Amino acid sequence: MNPVIVSFGGLEIRWYSALILLAVFVVYSLTLKEAQRFGMSRSYIFNLMFWALIFGIIGARLYYVVFNWEMFSDDLLEIFKVWHGGLAIHGGLLAGLITIIIYTKKYNVRTLRVLDFIVVPLLLGQAIGRWGNFFNQEAHGAATTINALKSLHIPDFIINGMVIDGVVYTPTFLYESIVCFIAFIVLAIVRRGKYTKVGMMTACYLMIYGTLRFFIEMSRTDALMLGGFKVAQIVSVVMFLIGLGMIMFLTRLGKFEDLYNEKTNISEVRF
Repeated sequence: MNPVIVSFGGLEIRWYSALILLAVFVVYSLTLKEAQRFGMSRSYIFNLMFWALIFGIIGARLYYVVFNWEMFSDDLLEIFKVWHGGLAIHGGLLAGLITIIIYTKKYNVRTLRVLDFIVVPLLLGQAIGRWGNFFNQEAHGAATTINALKSLHIPDFIINGMVIDGVVYTPTFLYESIVCFIAFIVLAIVRRGKYTKVGMMTACYLMIYGTLRFFIEMSRTDALMLGGFKVAQIVSVVMFLIGLGMIMFLTRLGKFEDLYNEKTNISEVRF
């Protein structure tokens, strides 16, 4: 599996970087389209997502480095080579969330409103970004057999890519990508519901992705560890519980209270 799309002398364009950039573009474009449906300005969304992306990437890298310090302690320059892979989604989500909270509070915009705009296309972005892991031959599951993968009707090119140093691995990246894509479609439909509440999309995202990653991590062989526990599973449980708590609160609201699709139920952005 060649992780490089094309090279020009010493410059390489890698699949991992290209797919991450594609995912960013998709998330931004769909978020902007939804935000503008409610009258939010392009400049506000662009600035917000620009800073969320910058700090999200930094957070994702730092999170990965901290829990894999032995990989970087002898070559600190490797920390900056993110195109080699090694971005932890949970670190990116946390740093991005903090950035969004600070930015929305600065301009007196309701944070949950903005998060609802972002989390649905974010699922599609994650579905795309996981393919970067495929080309880097990382984020895979436990060892398996070619026959086992063929029995699941997985395409041959994916099976061939899962053969690493003579060992066949489970394509957990594929499972996560498929579930994220399906979740994106479902939430995009639910978001148009007449009685959907503000915060419902964020709560559903937390529960869906928390559940997905918890079970995916059972098979991952490269999981970040804290003591004898997988960090992603700990974080996933917290995500699920927060989402569940939000759902329980939202279901107690009145039928017509705080509706997502109410066009006047949104802050006015003042730069």
